Amino acid sequence: MAVQCWAELLKSSKKTALIHDDKRKIHYLYTDGREMTEDYDLKTDDLIVRKWRSKSTLGAQGPWQIEVGEPNLEVAATLQSDVIKENCGNPVFIRKDTKSCFQWRVRNLPYPKEVYNISVEPMGRCCIIRTTNKKYFKKFNIPDLDRSQLPLENSALGFTHANNTLIITYKKPKEILTLEHELLRELKKLKGTSEGDVDCKTQ
Repeated sequence: MAVQCWAELLKSSKKTALIHDDKRKIHYLYTDGREMTEDYDLKTDDLIVRKWRSKSTLGAQGPWQIEVGEPNLEVAATLQSDVIKENCGNPVFIRKDTKSCFQWRVRNLPYPKEVYNISVEPMGRCCIIRTTNKKYFKKFNIPDLDRSQLPLENSALGFTHANNTLIITYKKPKEILTLEHELLRELKKLKGTSEGDVDCKTQ
């Protein structure tokens, strides 16, 4: 079963833990060389950030790709200050999960709720945002479901709109909820440090 395979891959990865700035920071190193980092809120256990990095075919480290959370806007502004200023009014798409749902927010969308149509494309394994006024269109996948090879269901999808922000939710299936609960329980057993990374054996 794919869910079990992904769970075993998580368990077999080398993990290091760091406690810093009221966050539990976990670094994963997988057997294929890929890296993943996750930041959890120490008080609520909410996932704040998840990033991935892979090596190129020549062995060089690639850039970090954000899966959950917001990019570091200060760094982006330093590197691309003119671009950031020019595009500050454009729609901004980010993922910010809750314990029970995957959640995405699209900021700077001023249109009323009835303009939006959110649907699932099972064959393409993606969700699609459409607007009746043809002003915004986006396809996005749910990597968590892809890793576990779980189907996408229209019934799990919902959305609302407030303060120029479109908020899309997808109810996590029970397999994902169980996996996340078991993973968090294991992560809390890791002996982190507040000064720097330490190698921690997987339980």
